[in-house]
Amino acid sequence: MHISQLSNLPSKPVLGVESSCDETGVAILRWVPEAPGSGLLAHALYSQVKLHADYGGVVPELASRDHVRKLLPLVREALAQAGMTPADLGGVAYTAGPGLVGALLVGAAAARAMAWALDVPAIGVHHMEGHLLAPLLEADPPKPPFVALLVSGGHSMLVEVAAIGRYRILGDTLDDAAGEAFDKTAKLMGLPYPGGPALAKLAEQGRAGAFRFSRPMTDRPGLDFSFSGLKTQVLLAWQQSDQSEQTRADVARGFEEAIVDTLVIKCRRALEATGTGRLVIAGGVGANKRLRETLAAAGQQDGFRTYFPRLQFCTDNGAMIALAGAIRLAAGQGQDEAVRVAPRWDLQGLQPV
Repeated sequence: MHISQLSNLPSKPVLGVESSCDETGVAILRWVPEAPGSGLLAHALYSQVKLHADYGGVVPELASRDHVRKLLPLVREALAQAGMTPADLGGVAYTAGPGLVGALLVGAAAARAMAWALDVPAIGVHHMEGHLLAPLLEADPPKPPFVALLVSGGHSMLVEVAAIGRYRILGDTLDDAAGEAFDKTAKLMGLPYPGGPALAKLAEQGRAGAFRFSRPMTDRPGLDFSFSGLKTQVLLAWQQSDQSEQTRADVARGFEEAIVDTLVIKCRRALEATGTGRLVIAGGVGANKRLRETLAAAGQQDGFRTYFPRLQFCTDNGAMIALAGAIRLAAGQGQDEAVRVAPRWDLQGLQPV
């Protein structure tokens, strides 16, 4: 079922809460099927990047504590942006997984408490479904069926989307996800945290062809991803180089090109296998400039269409959770009052809409 066919969309806006890792996101959304993209009334986001920078990665306990401090102020900020009071809300959606268990529990407990106090329905949302549906926030959203490339710090997967809630994973991460490989490679090259964006920016100064690394698992059939070996190749190349600033940029470019080419090759295979002419790209790595440009060019060449969320909705955010929650609440899928989270959660096990 496409979202425009849902007749029971909440008449009041839905509050979305995201707290799966190191971003606290809150949004308020009223979906208007006849005017896609117009129903986002407010969104507020707080990033914990500075908090975790000294550790070179996310510290789960610190992340949970910071969500406690920031969540309710962000809810108040979003309500003020929308010119609303809590009584104006018609439902609450929150990220129930996958993610860090402590961080998830903060958002889930707060969201359930608000829903109980307001006597409105609440629903736990799958984090990756939120990313998958993020392009529906745009003015020209994709309609199922399509293939989704979900690329983030913890996930690299290709998903066949027959309809909302009907997902089949075509390829998944066997070890390091693309975003994780970006961050780890940046760290071994001495780049600041968060490493992925820093490496991508440095790659812009690199010389094409100075370093060429393998395109992992593209020399055999299949759609799974494995980037740990690529990371090792880059480490050896860096250690054996003169480690000048230009060489650092050249290595960064060679690494980025290897990641992007691998993702593009796999996307083309998935589209051919499914016979689908629409490709959604979502998740934090979906903000990568080279990936966006290369996939758009591949689409023009092969005749498929690409759909990206705007940059601010590639990374974790409350708007995608509010949207996914609104769709499921419209389908009558609100849950009981128990606080439940799922640090590991199979996307294919979701209930169809």
